[in-house]
Amino acid sequence: MNSMSPQTHVSFLPPSRQQDGQMQHTLRQPISSVGVGLHTGSRINLRLSPAPENTGITFRRTDTDLPALAARYDNVVDTRLSTVLGQPDRGGRIATVEHLMAALAGCGIDNAVVEVDGPEMPVFDGSSAEFVFLLECAGIAPQAAPRQHIHVDRTIRVEEGDAFVELSPGPQPGLAIDISIDFPAAAIGQQRYAARMEGELFRQTLSMARTFVLQPEIEYLHSVGLARGGSLDNAIVVNGASVLNPAGLRHPHEFVRHKMLDAMGDLYMAGGMISGQFRGHKSGHTLNNRLLRKLFASTENWHRAPLGATAPRPQTRAA
Repeated sequence: MNSMSPQTHVSFLPPSRQQDGQMQHTLRQPISSVGVGLHTGSRINLRLSPAPENTGITFRRTDTDLPALAARYDNVVDTRLSTVLGQPDRGGRIATVEHLMAALAGCGIDNAVVEVDGPEMPVFDGSSAEFVFLLECAGIAPQAAPRQHIHVDRTIRVEEGDAFVELSPGPQPGLAIDISIDFPAAAIGQQRYAARMEGELFRQTLSMARTFVLQPEIEYLHSVGLARGGSLDNAIVVNGASVLNPAGLRHPHEFVRHKMLDAMGDLYMAGGMISGQFRGHKSGHTLNNRLLRKLFASTENWHRAPLGATAPRPQTRAA
């Protein structure tokens, strides 16, 4: 982890006291919306619906006859620009699922059906805020089955150069995240943010943090037919020391907060809520997915149980 700097901010927040936090939740009723896909620029129809207990989060392309895809790390087929669900042998990809997954995790939704009529999720404003709005408009309903958390039993780490991600057992129930970033663009620089994110804390501190891009990268993305729907309305664009969005940033540390939001969405691809500590430096979707694959490679790394229902297993050596 880099040393503290003027661009660094650490805020350790207490856990929330969400009612019925031990039980599974779904939506009270279906809700629909329409948005633009970030890369295709196409109009995308989105529908979120309730699902029975122990279903998890599933995605379905309504413009194909392919079966629904579980929102799981082992169904991720691409992580270069976003987290992409798909079946390598059958197509039917759904890109940029991480912002919705973060909203579902932050709002405590265990079971839901997500339907879109195109190859990616609507980007909306580039954050999770509009997904949270939709979930709250639909209503959140408790279910009869207990929520089974994925408890991390020993430290798992993945590195690539000076970037790394790590999961380890936590001293408290729930998920704590500690993220640091380091960009050459002066408008971003070095930032760090650490928090235990649950319920209202997610809504207040992370959900409105938008995705960001460096201006030189935009030309390349356009040259390969991507980011056709990108604009200053759905992304922060940075050029050196300047933020090009007329309204500026929503928070001085919006960049690192969005990285934490991405991590929450990627970690929810575990197939349930993780209880443990996540640390990441210069991390992204690829390392986050590799971390989950390493976590589930051995049952010695984790166990599933209600939050706080059983004492954690003794920690063993790092994997």
